[in-house]
Amino acid sequence: MQIAREACESGADAVVAAGGDGTVNSVASALAGSNTPLGVIPLGTLNHFAKDLHLPLDLEDAVGVIAARHVRKVDAGVVNDHVFVNNSSIGVYPSIVVEREELRRRRGYRKWTAFAVATAHVLRHYRGVAIRIDAGDSPRVVRTPFFAVGNNEYLIDGIRLGARLRLDAGRLFVYYAPRVHTRDLPELLVLALVGHATDSRVLESFAAETLQVDSPSRRTLRVAFDGEVARLATPLRYRTWPHALNVLVPAR
Repeated sequence: MQIAREACESGADAVVAAGGDGTVNSVASALAGSNTPLGVIPLGTLNHFAKDLHLPLDLEDAVGVIAARHVRKVDAGVVNDHVFVNNSSIGVYPSIVVEREELRRRRGYRKWTAFAVATAHVLRHYRGVAIRIDAGDSPRVVRTPFFAVGNNEYLIDGIRLGARLRLDAGRLFVYYAPRVHTRDLPELLVLALVGHATDSRVLESFAAETLQVDSPSRRTLRVAFDGEVARLATPLRYRTWPHALNVLVPAR
C-alpha cells in the first residue's frame, strides 16, 4: 500500500495492481479519493473485482485495457477506515480464512486444500455471532453464522454471493442468515460451491448507505474485507464511498 500511495502522491499516470482481490484492495486503499487511475492485471484465483467490471483475464488483453486509458468511476465501501472494493464480512468466513492461512504456514497446504480442511475444522466448533445491526431504522438483534456487507448489490443464489451488475450505485447491500443453524452450514456450503441453488429465503438483505454493527459481548470482531482479515474494534461503522476510485476499464 505504501508504494501505491507514494506513486499516487508523486503524480503517477496510473497505479497497476497485478494480483488477486487482496492486491487490488491494497492498491485501491491507497488510491481511494484521488484522481490517480487504478489499473488491474488479474492474476489471482477468483478475481471478483475484475470479473464484475468485465476486465479481461488474459494478461495481454489486460495490459491493452490499461494502455487505452478509458476511466470509469466506481464506489468503495469502508469499515472503520478500512476500504473494500468487493465485500466485508464477519462470522464464519473470517474464521475460516485465519485457519486456512495457519494451515498453509504450518503444513504447507495448497490454498484450496487448506480452505477445505479449515472449513471442516471451523464448522465443527462454530456457534454463530450475536450482533446488533443499526441502519437508521429499527435496530435488529440477531444471531447469524455469517454477515456480509457488499459494495453495491450482489446477485444471490441461496447463500452464495454472485456477480454485481453495478459498482457505481452508491449503496451498500447487507446479507445475513438469521434462520440458518450452524449444523446446516456444511450442506449449504457444499451446495453453494457446486453451484446448486438453495432456498432463496435463506438470506435476508437490505440496502443502506451507512450502518453500524455492534456485539453485546465482544470489544473486537474478526472482520474480512476482500479476502484479508483483521480484528477491528466494535462498533463496526460501515459506509459507502461513492465514486471513490477511477478504474481503467474496457471502452463500452
